[in-house]
Amino acid sequence: MADVVELICYPVKGCAGTSMSDALLTPAGLEHDRTFMVISEDGVFRTQRRHPRLALVRPTVSADGSRLTLDSADTTSGYGTVRLDVTTSAPRRDVDLFGVTFQGIDQGDEVAAWLSEFLGTPSRLVRVPPEHDRIADGWTPGPSGYADSSAVHLLSRSSLALLNRRIAEQGTPPMPMNRFRPNIVVDGGFGQGHRGDDGDWAAVPHIEDRARRIGIGEAELGYAKLAVRCAVTLVDQEAGVRQRREPLRTLAGYRRAASGGVVFGAKFSVVRPGKLSVGDEVVVHEWGDAEL
Repeated sequence: MADVVELICYPVKGCAGTSMSDALLTPAGLEHDRTFMVISEDGVFRTQRRHPRLALVRPTVSADGSRLTLDSADTTSGYGTVRLDVTTSAPRRDVDLFGVTFQGIDQGDEVAAWLSEFLGTPSRLVRVPPEHDRIADGWTPGPSGYADSSAVHLLSRSSLALLNRRIAEQGTPPMPMNRFRPNIVVDGGFGQGHRGDDGDWAAVPHIEDRARRIGIGEAELGYAKLAVRCAVTLVDQEAGVRQRREPLRTLAGYRRAASGGVVFGAKFSVVRPGKLSVGDEVVVHEWGDAEL
């Protein structure tokens, strides 16, 4: 059977993730995940596609969400740390996420100045308003904060292992899991009836593509769509530097979706909130056909 081996929350969209042993899965994903977003002065969200140094910003949010700390992983410069009391009562402002207008709560000038200096361009930080009512589309629509689309991104180690075997054929070093910024990483074969040719459950890559309803811990997830990959996967998450070709070059050779783009991993909506823990068994309640 499959088990959860990693849980990762990304409090600030585009910035570094935080690994957890336990997490609360809310209707909009892991608690505090993509609750904050860095924007330009005119409200357009910033992304590692154009600002790879976002990967070097390490956020920490308090359990109740009232305090946020940003640290720099850039040890060559003295950016220090910025701490702020999170406000949910400040005036709302328009923010642009993939051309769609939402609302954000500006978190003030101090953190804006810190981010502007760190990224080398005028930037501000906003929080999702409590009244945020975005519904992401897909097979199972569901609430989502500032994530690219659906609330939860799930990826299996067996999928990454296959990709890395193919990358090795090109003479390129393997990709770490953090290139793909998943929320839930699983290891194992997801259940009977999906055993690989060699009889090993863990040898079945991309089995997450076919899982339509999943139970983990107290929670339940509903499949939304395949995860279309972009240039963020080219960014070395430890160095904050964009690389040239991998993993997109290799993925393009065997993971092109009929609807367009290359895909890796799957997106899910939250059907039933609840507590998740590393070590929880992953139980697939419903299967479907792969969309590739």
